[in-house]
Amino acid sequence: MKLFKRAIMLATVLLSSNGIAAEPQDDVTAKIESKLGFDVIAVADAPVEGLYQVTTNKGLFYISKDGKYLVQARIYNMDAGMRNETEVALSSLRLDGISAFDDSAIEFTAENEKHTITVFTDITCGYCRKLHREIETFNDLGITVRYLAFPRSGLNSQGFKDMVSVWCAEDQQQAMTDAKAGENVKAQTCKNKVAQQYEFGQQIGVNGTPNIILPDGSLIPGYQPAEAIAQVLNRQG
Repeated sequence: MKLFKRAIMLATVLLSSNGIAAEPQDDVTAKIESKLGFDVIAVADAPVEGLYQVTTNKGLFYISKDGKYLVQARIYNMDAGMRNETEVALSSLRLDGISAFDDSAIEFTAENEKHTITVFTDITCGYCRKLHREIETFNDLGITVRYLAFPRSGLNSQGFKDMVSVWCAEDQQQAMTDAKAGENVKAQTCKNKVAQQYEFGQQIGVNGTPNIILPDGSLIPGYQPAEAIAQVLNRQG
């Protein structure tokens, strides 16, 4: 709670300055990329006057329009029931982004599909393995599970190579199941989007696994039992 209050206070201090001279968005982009080494994907007006909302390959940030202050915080709309405006923006980014991987996700399809969730996963992650042991339960509950790759050790790791092998397997579903059971992964290569999936995960704030994206774009960080996920999905409708 203290961290939350500090973040709100910081944002308030930055936003209370009405005399900010706005830099062109191109200049703000150049400053972030040169000083922080982030790749800027988009710059737009933030929900609060005086800030830009910046989408980068390392997440979503706010920057004062004079380019002086960078803010990593949540913006809440007090006149709209404390709506989390940052989460609204991130939800839209997540949904737009995952649609680009429709042809490269590893999918476990429910026969009587009611909902679809997208899960960032790592084959060595204990809780990812625990979630996968419930894959039949998810499917029985009408939930299709679509996996995207998030090798936690990075793109130069053995974990990344093993996940590429899973994505390049002739039977991806069986390869995923075997890998998450601790069996050796047969080395394979092919054209794949494992790196792009990992980079997209970083862009929307994924920093661990599993991370579960629901149909409305909201995110559940960490493992939850299939029945608990089903309850959330059924409430969403």
